[in-house]
Amino acid sequence: MSAATRTSGAMPGWLGAIAARSGFALVLLLVLLVLNVGLFPARFAPSGWGIVIGLAAPLIGAACASTPALLGGRGGIDVSVGPTMGFVNAIVIKVLVTELGLSSPAVIIPVALGLGAAVGAFNGLLATVIRIQPIIATLGSYLILTGLTLTILPSPMGVAPLWLKSLAATWSFLPVGLVFLAWIGIRRLPVYDHLMATGSDDRAAYTAGTPVTAIRFLSYLLTGIFAGAAGLMLTALIGSADPATGPSYTLIAISAVALGGVSLRGGRGGLVNAAIGAIDIFLLQSLLTYFNVSSFVLQIAYGAILVLAVMLTAIQERLVARRLSNGG
Repeated sequence: MSAATRTSGAMPGWLGAIAARSGFALVLLLVLLVLNVGLFPARFAPSGWGIVIGLAAPLIGAACASTPALLGGRGGIDVSVGPTMGFVNAIVIKVLVTELGLSSPAVIIPVALGLGAAVGAFNGLLATVIRIQPIIATLGSYLILTGLTLTILPSPMGVAPLWLKSLAATWSFLPVGLVFLAWIGIRRLPVYDHLMATGSDDRAAYTAGTPVTAIRFLSYLLTGIFAGAAGLMLTALIGSADPATGPSYTLIAISAVALGGVSLRGGRGGLVNAAIGAIDIFLLQSLLTYFNVSSFVLQIAYGAILVLAVMLTAIQERLVARRLSNGG
C-alpha cells in the first residue's frame, strides 16, 4: 500500500490502532487526569496549560525519542536518550551561550539537533553496521556522553536565553508540536512502511526488498534527532545547565513507551502511544509529589509500571496472534 493510499481516508483506522494499543494507558490517563484536576484545579486551568505542558515536555520528548529505534526491531532499546539530552543541555548553555555568546535560535536549534543526529548516527553505526547488540551499543554511548557532559560541566551553571525559557511556558506547545508534525510527515513517506515492516519481521522485509540495515540506521538517526529536541525542552524547563538531570530520563522514558503500548519487539506503536504513556507517568509523578511520597517509592512505581506495561503488551500481542491464527 502506498503512502498516499494509506493516508487518504485512513485516519479512523489510525486512531483506532492508537486506542487499541494504548487502551490501558488511556484509561489510566483519564483517571489520573481527573484526580489531578481535582487536587490542582488552578494548575490545570486553561491559563496554566502552558506551564503544565512545559513541565511534561522533556519526558514526552524523551519517550518520543526512544520510539523510532524500538520500532525498527532487533531489541532497539536506546538507553543513551537521557544522556544525549544532558549533553545537549551542557553544550547549549556552557559552550554556546556562556563561552561563545551565541544565544540565537538560528544557532542553538540546529546545533542541538545536529548533536542529537551525531549521537544517533554513532549508535546506528554500532547497532546496524557493526551489529553490536543495541542495548550494549547505546550503553556505551550512555557512559561516553555522561563522562563528556561531566567533563564539560562539572556542576550546574548558566542561564538560558529568554526565548528558550519561553518554550517551557507560553510557547511550550511549540517544540512538542513540531516533533509530532515531523512524525506526521515521516508517516506519509514510504520509509515509514519500511520501518514498520522491518520491526515486525526483518527477514520478510528483506525478502520483499526493504533495505533493512539502512532503515534501522535511520531509526537510530531519528531517535538521536528527537533526543536533541528533547534536550532543548529540558534546557527550557530548568533554565540553566545541569549535568545530572538528563540521564534521569532514560529509564522513565522507556517505561513510558512500554506503558503507552509501543512494542519492545518493534513494528507496532508510534509517537502518540509513547506520549500517552509519558503523560500518564507525569500525572502519576504529580499525584505522588502531592502526597509527599519519597523518591524511593517513585522508583518502585516506575519499575512496577514498566513490568505491568510489558506484561499487558505481551498478552495483547498473543491474543492478536491467536485471533489471526484462527482466521478471525
